[in-house]
Amino acid sequence: MSLRLGYGTNGLTDLRLDDALTLLADLGYDGVGLTLDHMHLDPMAPGLAARTRLVARRLDQLGLGVTVETGARYVLDPRRKHGPSLLDPDPEQRAVRAGLLVRAVRVAADLGAHAVHCFSGIRPPGMAQDTAWKLLAHALGPVLDAAESTGVPLAIEPEPGHLLATLADFHRLRAELGDPPVLGLTLDIGHCQCLEPLPPADCVRAAAPWLRHVQIEDMRRGVHEHLPFGDGEIDFPPVLDALAGTGYRGLTVVELPRHSHAGPELAARSLRFLRDGGIR
Repeated sequence: MSLRLGYGTNGLTDLRLDDALTLLADLGYDGVGLTLDHMHLDPMAPGLAARTRLVARRLDQLGLGVTVETGARYVLDPRRKHGPSLLDPDPEQRAVRAGLLVRAVRVAADLGAHAVHCFSGIRPPGMAQDTAWKLLAHALGPVLDAAESTGVPLAIEPEPGHLLATLADFHRLRAELGDPPVLGLTLDIGHCQCLEPLPPADCVRAAAPWLRHVQIEDMRRGVHEHLPFGDGEIDFPPVLDALAGTGYRGLTVVELPRHSHAGPELAARSLRFLRDGGIR
């Protein structure tokens, strides 16, 4: 198949990073969605540059491409999931999240990554919509500057429950920022099934000009739960055909963050499913 397939390390958190990378290469994956987290290339620990060089060398040895993902739940705050966010009412806290994303962009450049993934965060209670959009656009300023200077695209993900939840929201952010070329899209196929008005294959075609990263898993309508292939409702052959038809050359990464207990098995099963064309 023409798609370049990867698996997310957030679904392999019970494995050491080198073991996870070796597993994916041995299975035949083309790349990895590397979530920067305390167990896998901790972005907050000392010696990040040296550790990044070692990972870059290992990726090269294994022939794996990489996209850097920033969805670690507690990497910045051990008590608040995904906290602080780009929408935190405290400007210093927003700067902490933006600082992590800038660091991720630099790591991505050193790894030779295709893109850096991020998301908006949840709008805090009592914060007006217009205010939230302005805060998001402002907080992303230094991140976009870093992306432009390194040549690594920033790929923001519409996430159910977040301020930026849909493809329409992505286009609103583009307008708020003046449509910077370095801003692209992470399209999660399951999220399309969950809440977009169009079928997932149509979402792929609509998003094609801005695709910088793709995540894929099964899901049911109206339920934000990442499921192994075959456990949800998505008709995958049209989705895979649509992705192939876009000419997208980044990674299409299996995203199963709640299934780490069975990560090696699911990584093998997922690759077989996708290589078989997504036929149930």
